[in-house]
Amino acid sequence: MHTTASGTGGGPATSVQPERLRRGALGLADITASTMANIGPAMSFFFGFALIAQTAGVASPLTILAAAVVVALLGNTLAEFSRSIPSTGSFITFIGKTFGPVAAITTTIVVSLGYIIAISAVVAISGGWTSTIIAHYTGVHIAWQWFTALLTLASFVLVVKGVSVSTKWAGALFAFEMGLLVLVSVWVLVRHSGHLTMAPFDPGRLAGGFKGLGLGFPLAVFLFIGWENSAALAEETNDPRRAVPRAIYLSIAAMTVSYLLFAYVTVVGFDYDTAALAKSDVPFVDVALGILGGGAFLAYLAGFTSITGSLISAANSQSRLIFNSGREGLLPSVVAKVTPHTRTPWVSFVVYLAVALGLAFGWGWNIDPVTYFGQSATLGTILIVVTWLAANLALPVYYRRHHREMFSVVRHLILPLVGVAAIGYPLYQLVKPGQPAPFDTFPPISGAIIAIALVYALVLNARDRTLGERVGSIVADLD
Repeated sequence: MHTTASGTGGGPATSVQPERLRRGALGLADITASTMANIGPAMSFFFGFALIAQTAGVASPLTILAAAVVVALLGNTLAEFSRSIPSTGSFITFIGKTFGPVAAITTTIVVSLGYIIAISAVVAISGGWTSTIIAHYTGVHIAWQWFTALLTLASFVLVVKGVSVSTKWAGALFAFEMGLLVLVSVWVLVRHSGHLTMAPFDPGRLAGGFKGLGLGFPLAVFLFIGWENSAALAEETNDPRRAVPRAIYLSIAAMTVSYLLFAYVTVVGFDYDTAALAKSDVPFVDVALGILGGGAFLAYLAGFTSITGSLISAANSQSRLIFNSGREGLLPSVVAKVTPHTRTPWVSFVVYLAVALGLAFGWGWNIDPVTYFGQSATLGTILIVVTWLAANLALPVYYRRHHREMFSVVRHLILPLVGVAAIGYPLYQLVKPGQPAPFDTFPPISGAIIAIALVYALVLNARDRTLGERVGSIVADLD
């Protein structure tokens, strides 16, 4: 069995047997459902589509379609890496095996913080949405912070019980969510059957033409955050070299079809009046209220199951990056502790959820949860997208260096470079000068995080020259 450090991430350590997760606990259906639950289509669409419609107009579904193409290009990169070296470390392992330990350590800090900041948006909105539902139907107003703390604790208890149990819960919540969304969508389409047109898919109906599509494009990419969930579950998945790529593509395809349906239904439900749609905080729910009356509770319930499913599946996947970094010596080894029976990385769960909860309460205490959702998700996404960019640049280098005989000009060079160009646009839109407050502070904050991560990486690597051997040393399906 491979060896790893038992130290604190601050210097050379004695080699010991690394902690391993429970092999073979998950199948293709499990990791696919977990990935789609992480994306949280109801949650993402509820709080993101109004802004997309505001910029792209009636043909806003085309913006989602363009974003799906870009995410599929990114999916190719993750799938190709996972075929070669499936790892719980996901992007950290892939970038580190290509560019060395300094890049791996830097990526560890950047992407881990990116995910934690982004999930703090879900942590906050879990309580906010619960409070909204109770206030809407009972008139009783309860502070969102109580529900946020309760749901975060419940998620922690569930993920500690084991990856199989928690993943099935996330999958069940996702299935319930999708069933409700489709039911509401069909109901709306039936009620508007005499007014259905193909205008939402007509490029000529894009507000401002290509510029309108471009303005909404970064927002549409946000809808797919979580598509990479399955890669970090590789160690616990049967045949990860085949299952993880399939889960990536299946999830992206299913979410694309779903978002196009929901976008079409919402535009139709507002009678193609995107000015009115853009003024709605949660347009899909407003459509449901207008058509279904009391039946709109189904849409509210879909939002709740979406948020809780996303919180569970994100904690399962993203905290495992922290765990893997601990057992390879990139972070203090304490985060690599697992429970003796279920083999779940409980300390990394504590770190991940506690910091996310701290951000939600500290940064978002006096902010409306929907507003906080947009702010924290944006800051976290900047760091995540930087990691996606680095991974795309790494793929051709990795295959030329380690698998020259398997190198494909299309899969390993053209597609990742096109992906770099495509994802570079929304990243530029997030960091370009002239952002409104507080978004204008996010680029320098992101730059500072990256700089601090790089300094930490240089110092740690200088103190422990064995890190290069340990990065990516634990392959999911090898002992």
